[in-house]
Amino acid sequence: MNIENESEILRSKNTNCAGCGMSIALNFIGDALGNKVKMAIPACCAIVTPHSFPYSSYKVPVVASTFAASSVVAAGMKAVQQMNNEKGHVIAFAGDGGTFDIGMATISAAAERNEDIIYVCYDNEVYGNTGAQRSSATPVGAITSTTPHGKKEGKKDIMGIMIQHNIPYAATLSIGYPDDFIRKVKTAGKIQGFRFLHILSPCIPNWKIEPSYTVKIARLAVNTGVFPLYEVFNHKEYHITHKPAKIQPLQEYLKMQKRFSKIDDSMAAMLQGMIKENWEHLLKMEEMFPPAELTAKYN
Repeated sequence: MNIENESEILRSKNTNCAGCGMSIALNFIGDALGNKVKMAIPACCAIVTPHSFPYSSYKVPVVASTFAASSVVAAGMKAVQQMNNEKGHVIAFAGDGGTFDIGMATISAAAERNEDIIYVCYDNEVYGNTGAQRSSATPVGAITSTTPHGKKEGKKDIMGIMIQHNIPYAATLSIGYPDDFIRKVKTAGKIQGFRFLHILSPCIPNWKIEPSYTVKIARLAVNTGVFPLYEVFNHKEYHITHKPAKIQPLQEYLKMQKRFSKIDDSMAAMLQGMIKENWEHLLKMEEMFPPAELTAKYN
């Protein structure tokens, strides 16, 4: 008997790695929005997932775009949908390379126009599909094929950049906290305009981790302050959705990933300092611009 999950976006027998964070994220998006969505996916692991044409492991319509153009293609797909009086969400689904770097201009343009799309960045902090080069999402100290001794620069603040576009909704999501993840995707689905969802997506081969550690590492990233969970409505309402009772030490998170095997004390201290500064900034923003009507409406 062939039993299919009515909400799934990605079918089984795809070519993703066991334990792939991006695969888990796609399943959660399907749980939140169902499979009545259309997707634009640029060059990234997500577009090589479904095998080669004419076969596909995706259960939804997908348009493959160039590396830089997923947001523009998604906006065009939404325009056609509106002209045909069709319902449903259009999602641009891209990795960090196609978001933080190569796609930055088109994402900014789509956000400035407030295109009615959901932009999802699954961030595995490396160019995972083209040789594991560093991206501007790669954290300090991480080994990549182009930073063999560990990256010296910190990670780009993509959430801060997108929030400054005054978009109606931006949020961080973790596969380690599925209830929070699914609620935020549902929230994005209820809002019109450009919505930005940033997912930390552990990558088995490039983070050099065991497949069974994916969710544990995702949770550790939240509880060590590496990847705080929060949402922002209309640039003015900050809501931290998970506050650890105490920020955990960074050592266990680093130790579980061989990509940090060459991180030295100065780099580790630099990363810890960035985490502390970012966490204190978020607490201050929530205090100054607290959750109010919009946040209450969607929680």
